[in-house]
Amino acid sequence: MNPKFTRTNYLVRKQVLSLIGAKFHIFDENEQVVMFSQMKAFKLKEDIRLYSDESMKEELITIQARSVIDFSATYDVVDAATGENLGSLRRKGMKSIIKDEWVILNPSEEEVGLIQEDSVLKALLRRFLTNLIPQKFTVSLRGTTVSEFKQNFNPFVSKLNVDFSLDTNNELDRRLGLAAAILMVAIEGKQG
Repeated sequence: MNPKFTRTNYLVRKQVLSLIGAKFHIFDENEQVVMFSQMKAFKLKEDIRLYSDESMKEELITIQARSVIDFSATYDVVDAATGENLGSLRRKGMKSIIKDEWVILNPSEEEVGLIQEDSVLKALLRRFLTNLIPQKFTVSLRGTTVSEFKQNFNPFVSKLNVDFSLDTNNELDRRLGLAAAILMVAIEGKQG
């Protein structure tokens, strides 16, 4: 596996006001850019690519929606270098109206994990009253918490701290975990 995916902590930062689509920089714990992602604007079917840097010469991961504009969309995550299917992330459509929830699927389409927003009360406050409360997500595999995603409050720049330190047995593939974090910033981050 590429050494860029062996770190414990990352920061995903979305560049705002990009005319060609959203740009994401992924930083390591030393605040060095270790990966770059871009999501093209005006696409009916999401297609997000993760690269080793801004030159976009080395593609690391693809994150592709299976269907056009779907409230319960499933996103397939593939290692671009090997073609390996890493698994999928499926948004729980109706449940996510109140509290964001995503299912983690293994390559065989079996549900192995869950990504959940911190609380119903905070989620409702974020959606209906204010966007001043940062989002927090818990990532669990087979009932055990393996990661946390915490949004930094900043009205101009969307940032998500990704912490894999709880995953001491490396159960969650970091490539799939980072794909989930990018989706949280790209899709869920629109409300917070």
